[in-house]
Amino acid sequence: MKRYAVFGFPVLHSLSPKIHQAFAHQSGIAIEYVAIESRPGDFDGTLSSFARSGGEGANVTLPHKQRAAELCNLLSARAKRAGAVNTLIKHGNGWLGDNTDGAGLVRDLTGRHGLDLRGRRTLMLGAGGAARGIAPALLDAGIGELFIVNRDTQKADALVDLLGVPGRVHSRYLDDLDSLGEFELIVNATSAARHGSLPKLPMSLVGPRTAAVDLSYGEAAIPFLAWARAANAHHAIDGLGMLVEQAAESFFLWHGVRPDTDPVFAELQARHAALITAD
Repeated sequence: MKRYAVFGFPVLHSLSPKIHQAFAHQSGIAIEYVAIESRPGDFDGTLSSFARSGGEGANVTLPHKQRAAELCNLLSARAKRAGAVNTLIKHGNGWLGDNTDGAGLVRDLTGRHGLDLRGRRTLMLGAGGAARGIAPALLDAGIGELFIVNRDTQKADALVDLLGVPGRVHSRYLDDLDSLGEFELIVNATSAARHGSLPKLPMSLVGPRTAAVDLSYGEAAIPFLAWARAANAHHAIDGLGMLVEQAAESFFLWHGVRPDTDPVFAELQARHAALITAD
């Protein structure tokens, strides 16, 4: 039985094991897929141990995506462009790194939610590994100008430089938010809400067509989506659909089979709704 895992910190709450087991059951493929919690300083050693024990592939989430890219001996075009990796594939004695986050997000927004991303003036909060993974795919999907805001402005500037389209992508300070006007797409790519530190966002960012998207799901997405609904955003979307779609892309890279994501998403969404009702 082939072994797979998701690495992060924290990660024991992750739905990835359930998602990949569901895909494997659909496809008739026998796998073991577990969540492995690893602090930033321990990631290198934990990943090496996993490889030595027969690990064939892995997903990587916060805060290891950029470090994972550094540890790969080969990177896909998507991973090179993002400077971050969320999918590891056994490659000889090392790893091939890819990034399926952006493809997963765009597939969810355009397919499941029916959004036309073309020309949308876009604000992205965050410039870490999650933001790096989705920004190139959003640009390829045809969004208009992209404004990147991060607490650490050097990280925002570095991401702007990495994307390489200075006339279309801009970095701004948190203090600039009041003066930026309306956006048609706002993406929260930070983990700030998990730590109770979501920045104060002016409602003037939201217009009649705005889609507000949080890359997180569950409790971590509640503060941002509550703000979006209070500001009358046309769409308020959490990251559950993206999670399922990026997982499907990883599954395809590992097994050469593209799973049916709709029933898996529907089951997870129903379970999440039941938990909220129970609370």
